[in-house]
Amino acid sequence: MRHLAAALLLVTAAPAAAQEIEEQSIDQLGAAMAQGKATSEGITRAYLARIAAMDRAGPSLRAVIATNPDALAAARASDARRKAGKALGPLDGIPILIKDNIETADPMATTAGSLALKDNVTRRDAPLVAGLRRAGAVILGKTNLSEWANIRSNRSMSGWSAIGGLVRNPYALDRSACGSSSGSGAAIAASFAAAAVGTETDGSVVCPSSVNGLVGFKPTVGLVSRRHVVPISHSQDTPGPMARSVMDVALLLQAMAGRDPADPATARQRQYRTAPPGYVEGLNHANLTGVRIAVLRPDMPEAMKPVYERALLTLSQAGAILVDVEQPKLAGLGEAESLVLHTELKADLNAYLATTPASVKTRTLADVIAFDAANKATEMPFFGQETFILSAKLPGLADPEYLGALAKSRRLAGKEGIDAMLATANAAILVAPTQGLAWLSDTVLGDYGDGPSASQLPAVAGYPHLTVPMGLAKGLPVGISFIATAWGDQNALDAGYVYEQASHARVAPKYLPSADVGPGLDGAK
Repeated sequence: MRHLAAALLLVTAAPAAAQEIEEQSIDQLGAAMAQGKATSEGITRAYLARIAAMDRAGPSLRAVIATNPDALAAARASDARRKAGKALGPLDGIPILIKDNIETADPMATTAGSLALKDNVTRRDAPLVAGLRRAGAVILGKTNLSEWANIRSNRSMSGWSAIGGLVRNPYALDRSACGSSSGSGAAIAASFAAAAVGTETDGSVVCPSSVNGLVGFKPTVGLVSRRHVVPISHSQDTPGPMARSVMDVALLLQAMAGRDPADPATARQRQYRTAPPGYVEGLNHANLTGVRIAVLRPDMPEAMKPVYERALLTLSQAGAILVDVEQPKLAGLGEAESLVLHTELKADLNAYLATTPASVKTRTLADVIAFDAANKATEMPFFGQETFILSAKLPGLADPEYLGALAKSRRLAGKEGIDAMLATANAAILVAPTQGLAWLSDTVLGDYGDGPSASQLPAVAGYPHLTVPMGLAKGLPVGISFIATAWGDQNALDAGYVYEQASHARVAPKYLPSADVGPGLDGAK
């Protein structure tokens, strides 16, 4: 892992400035630079020092795979722009972390957590990264993730990759940081950067955001280009911003969104927008007075129930009209989604691998399967690759069963799922608990999360899904979801922003060794 070693040398090469970064928003960092109280270089050095002190030392979060050797140069360039009166906007000079399945033009590999891609230094910016760079953001480094975005096995342990190890949850170090954007979640909860980018196929932005006490946004599929992102499914994949506030998420989204001729899904934006989106401006006018919201009340752990009810009361006090709805029976959705993802995985991953540098020797899914088998001790110490093997055997994108499953899954999740519930309530927003409580990381049993999950319907339908912190249950963060229909991204952001500003429910992490503490564990004697 040469790129990681080189990056850590960068961190130790110069002492960090005494710059306050913990829990600082993008606006706060920007104001400090505008007032001459801070520089981008000082802020960047402070984040690098915090990563060095806490990621492989201290609580050992293992949230960062590599820091960017070019980060300080980018920060100094931002400082020069600001000094010349040519700052590019609110993101100029702000350090951002990128999930390590998203390519950047910096000298860092894009690994998806796998040793098979350890030499995948493409020198290409994904369009979303190029957008952040145009806005002046400093690409600070790459975050750890569930290897191959959690698609290799259905018995996997979220947050683990062969390159990065196991990401730990900053709220309770023995609990899962969820996946697959686990590193992005843990890193931003721990203030390793101002914000991060994750990716989601089904839950991989909103789950790690929820269990790490963050705001996370999965946009409508097609709002942000997926080019130069290691894929699973062209039907469901999308990058999404993760931060400690809705405003910070909106600032990233505004820079990331846009049409890309190389990603056909983005062409659908023409039906909805003729100008660049102004998500931040939209938040400034957000209001829930008289807004009807459809409410799901799924089964959940007892500790979550009062937290969710308090969140609903906050929405009601903000003027929203809450209408309870029941989720329709959507028989066959899980099976249909599974066939879609497994079929598209082979086609999409093969297409991506064909574009990687000659230094990458795994050129197909079959090559990756062979690599894993040959490197079992490092690649498969805890779980296998049965999902990869299944996907490799499927016929392909022309298969009638796949095409039928694709149509069925979209219909069930969209028209007969989210759209039907919104219609029943005559509402534009659906709310639900995002995820259950973070479970223990377990190398034997893998993931066994308990409680609700709101991710599947918006993921399969391709609809926008925002999660916002609603507080702690048993010392662990839980989030509330705001889900809208296709291209209703601003609606979801607005509702989440009003709730956030009324609740101020987010609690910073304390890096406790475990959530399972207290006198009750010791018994009466």
